[in-house]
Amino acid sequence: MPVSVDARSGVVIIAWLSIENFRNHRSTKLSLDAERTLVVGPNGHGKTNLLEAVALLDGSGSFRGASAETLVRAGCDRAFVRAEIRRARRTHLVEIEIAAAGRSRAQVNGQRVRSLRDLAEVVSAVVFCPADLSIAAGGPSVRRELLDNVLTSIDREYRTTRRDFERVLRQRNNLLKQAGHRPDAEALATLDVWDAQLAEVGEAIAHRRDALCTALVSPAQDAYCQLAGCDASLRLSYAAEWRESGLATALAQARPDDLRRGTTAMGPHRDDMTICLDGLPARTHASQGEQRSIALALRLAQHRYTSQISGIEPIVLLDDVFSELDEGRAQRLVGCLPVAQTIVTSATGHVPPGIEMHSQVHIQDGEVISG
Repeated sequence: MPVSVDARSGVVIIAWLSIENFRNHRSTKLSLDAERTLVVGPNGHGKTNLLEAVALLDGSGSFRGASAETLVRAGCDRAFVRAEIRRARRTHLVEIEIAAAGRSRAQVNGQRVRSLRDLAEVVSAVVFCPADLSIAAGGPSVRRELLDNVLTSIDREYRTTRRDFERVLRQRNNLLKQAGHRPDAEALATLDVWDAQLAEVGEAIAHRRDALCTALVSPAQDAYCQLAGCDASLRLSYAAEWRESGLATALAQARPDDLRRGTTAMGPHRDDMTICLDGLPARTHASQGEQRSIALALRLAQHRYTSQISGIEPIVLLDDVFSELDEGRAQRLVGCLPVAQTIVTSATGHVPPGIEMHSQVHIQDGEVISG
């Protein structure tokens, strides 16, 4: 007999969710089933907005890449997302205040957190959405974001390193713009300092990303073969032009061009994760169906890896994913889903056989009308 989600101490569970002035939701509060909840409503009425609010609870930001200003309901200056989280037999109240202008804030059990990203120590979620196709088909930034989201969700030291890298990169770029084509001795000396710091934290980031690519290969390969219904070779590798020479050397060599352009061309902010299917680059050679299966496989691998490292089963958020899949892939995805609290959105209310929904919520015009 399968163990219920509620009985597993390592599962993250949202008991209830409250959102105010968030996108088209004026005031929405609902209890969520510990296992599977289906959110139904016409397109454009707030289903994905609800899922977006849930995903914000782990501090990773909008999975749609939206700014804070966009998240706040028109005419309001701030939005609020609150939830009661049950994790490892403990209860936490997570509260996020999203400011349309200025800095957003968060607290856990009334205690302010230093950074929204630190919410990952309490909440963990993995989002599956149609835009995930870009993981296999899009540019490098999407794949870098995937790697960083996994690492920041499980590693406080990596979160600090990322913040340090972003700070130093910003300062170096500002100096490059100010110095222009004819930097004086003082500017060059300061640039030496920023280069040394950037090389140190940049190497650390690349090392962790590289190790993560290696760790994701096996679970991603297994998931892909299950989803595709056939044997295939899926390979992941970290791609950085500067790795052979080292970042310090690469920055020194690129300095004249960087000064001319006013920006840093080398470093982890330009790297990529190469995905190959049966020995060929998936971005250029895989079909759209194969690319979609690759994206799903990587999300499943993300969930599995996060669970193994942290001991916590992240919440699973499926945003209208089944409508994008043929019947066979949809059915196979059901078989791959982990035992975790799961929230599924659907415009029609139709889900594949085998995925039992324990509760259903209907949304219309940003309001819960039943559930």
